[in-house]
Amino acid sequence: MNSPQPLDTARVARRQSRSPRLVRRLSVTLGVGACLTLAAFARPGRASEVPLHAARRPADRSAVTRVSAPGSLIDSLRGRSRKLRARFLSPTRMASVPILRELFGDSAASHPGVYATPDSVSASAPFHFITMRPFADKVRGRIGTYRIGFFPAERRGVRSAAYTNPEGFLEVTASNQDTHISEHFRLRDFLTHDQATVWPKYLVLQETLVDKLELVLSELRAMGIPAQKMRVMSGFRTPQYNEQGVGAGGRVQDSRHQYGDAADVYVVNGTRDWMSDLNGDGRVDIRDARVLAKAAERVEQAHPELAGGIGVYMANSVHGPFVHIDVRGQRARWGSL
Repeated sequence: MNSPQPLDTARVARRQSRSPRLVRRLSVTLGVGACLTLAAFARPGRASEVPLHAARRPADRSAVTRVSAPGSLIDSLRGRSRKLRARFLSPTRMASVPILRELFGDSAASHPGVYATPDSVSASAPFHFITMRPFADKVRGRIGTYRIGFFPAERRGVRSAAYTNPEGFLEVTASNQDTHISEHFRLRDFLTHDQATVWPKYLVLQETLVDKLELVLSELRAMGIPAQKMRVMSGFRTPQYNEQGVGAGGRVQDSRHQYGDAADVYVVNGTRDWMSDLNGDGRVDIRDARVLAKAAERVEQAHPELAGGIGVYMANSVHGPFVHIDVRGQRARWGSL
């Protein structure tokens, strides 16, 4: 990762001295983080596709800018799991959270990048604000040389509010791909599995999905089941990638993976990249996936606002058993639960 951009220390000091006032403003405007979580980061409306207008951008768009932010602001953004380490910001979201413009300046709203601030919980693990490129930057199905394709609403109109076009894309570079977005997950974990040599890549991802996955890991441990890490077998799928697998027995055309709120996951304990023996019967099969699904079910019972799909899948010659988990907003179940 490139070295952080130099900061005007006097300016940072002035910002830090204003922290109490900024926190008060946040409390009045956003309801002490609750509104920020539920409103400022709510699912956006439909976007349209127009050519990208020329704009001045930093010479090195992968560099990480670091400033200090009020600890209470960061605390309000950790999610239900208390393990989130990032929030994703579009220009629209930045406008609804004026305190962030004060912290990072106007350029943060228009220039995609990673903006880090010290974390009061762990000084070695900063909290990240990641600004997105708007949906309108996608021209003829691409951003630059990265192929994205066309979302279902662009082809067939909006089926429902849950199927509107994404608000924007996280720009993932070779330098920032390892940025932690939560305690156990990084940006690269959710990238589409194609175009390996093309950089930058573009990602759609919802914070609520990452939050739910962290809660599932915690629930497994609360159930007395070893769960060292969770592997994302499939996270975001660009529409052009998803289309390649559509058909009988394959992917669905309106897959939630295209909207950044779904992931196919399994638990890995040890060195083998495969589902682990979660039920302790000495074998790895669909029954271990059911244990993972049970933990996801318990998370939804405790947090109905994270309702979504849970699907159990058997192993085949390519992959082990896994579980689909999403936060589509309504309960859906399938597979041999």
